[in-house]
Amino acid sequence: MKEASEVVAVPAPLILVVDDEPDLEALVLQKFRREIRDGKVRFLFAHDGVEALDVLGRHDDIDMVLSDINMPRMDGLTLLQKLGETAGTQSTIIVSAYGDMSNIRTAMNRGAFDFVTKPIDFTDLQTTIDKTLRHVRAMREARQRQAEAERAHAALSRYFSPNLAVQLAAGSGGIDLSGQRREVSFMFTDIAGFTSLVETLDPVVIAPLLNDYLGGMTDIVFSHGGTLVKIVGDAMHVLFGAPAEQPDHAARAVACALELDACSEAFRSRWADRGITLGATRIGINAGPAIVGNFGGGRHFDYTAYGDTINTAARLETANKQLGTRICVSEGVVSRDPAFKGRPVGDLMLRGRAEPMRAYEPLSPEAYADPSIATYLDAFRKLEAGDRSAMPAFAALVGLRSDDQLAGFHLKRLLNGATGTTVELD
Repeated sequence: MKEASEVVAVPAPLILVVDDEPDLEALVLQKFRREIRDGKVRFLFAHDGVEALDVLGRHDDIDMVLSDINMPRMDGLTLLQKLGETAGTQSTIIVSAYGDMSNIRTAMNRGAFDFVTKPIDFTDLQTTIDKTLRHVRAMREARQRQAEAERAHAALSRYFSPNLAVQLAAGSGGIDLSGQRREVSFMFTDIAGFTSLVETLDPVVIAPLLNDYLGGMTDIVFSHGGTLVKIVGDAMHVLFGAPAEQPDHAARAVACALELDACSEAFRSRWADRGITLGATRIGINAGPAIVGNFGGGRHFDYTAYGDTINTAARLETANKQLGTRICVSEGVVSRDPAFKGRPVGDLMLRGRAEPMRAYEPLSPEAYADPSIATYLDAFRKLEAGDRSAMPAFAALVGLRSDDQLAGFHLKRLLNGATGTTVELD
């Protein structure tokens, strides 16, 4: 086992010399003996283009090719063309007594990095070799950075919107993934009854169903600039306001939730036509301070958020089950979204909180404009004021809109003797 402080030696650059002159190999080894001895360069030799291709096939670490033009079986210009057809990263210098402009242009057009004439001036050749090797190193480092960026982008695209993933992979934009306290909006989504449904479905159905659902939902999250923190089965954990700065994170979260709701309802309808009944997607959103960052250690990427803001968002998602709503957001979200449209749900006593939290159901502009919403708001104001006419007001609303489960929830509370807007959740 290597010691922690042991430095791994980098192999010396490897140069393939391709020339049919019988004395050139000995001359090169003589002229570069000091560099070879000091481990600064290594040489391989071939006598024509055919042999050179064979050597290149057996050595994938060749950095540079020095090739003559006039050789038997395969000349240097043909070799150069063959090298251009491969994915090799080596650079080629043509070394030839045929230094006329036609040969130089042909060599350059076929990808030669430089051209040296014979008889060889070894001082000039040394300079040309050094320049070429610097170019090879720069190109390989650039390719390595590009490959690393592509791998990073592929990994980051699972969590972040496309534009943000590109910035993060390139290390640009000053976006910090380290742990920090931020104002964020956090969203939880979950399909009602999905765990039980999975137990009755054939496995060949579950995979396309989930892939279809999560693919569409993820696209919507990314279109609003959300960060997909985690997918747990059918549930999604989504963050707004980090890692990129989003002053409008609450508005983004609400807009995203409304579009997710529309998408999931359309999804339910499509699968109902195929004989599979899915529950509604419940969504909870809360806004406030949280600790965000990559907390996956050195081996695992896990950009997530921690804090009471996150826990409350999860409880708001669960509250939908009793309230009869599909989306439930906190007052913290509403206060941060000046254009918010929706109706109050009540003052929820959530687990882990000493004081009730005012919650709301966000609505699309079209839904908010429905006359029944004004009727609900009037009934809710009566409920807040302790007005006894709240019960008949909710009863009248349920009579008009039997599908309004939130109005039905409040009517049931009042019929069971409850008063006010404080809601005790089971």
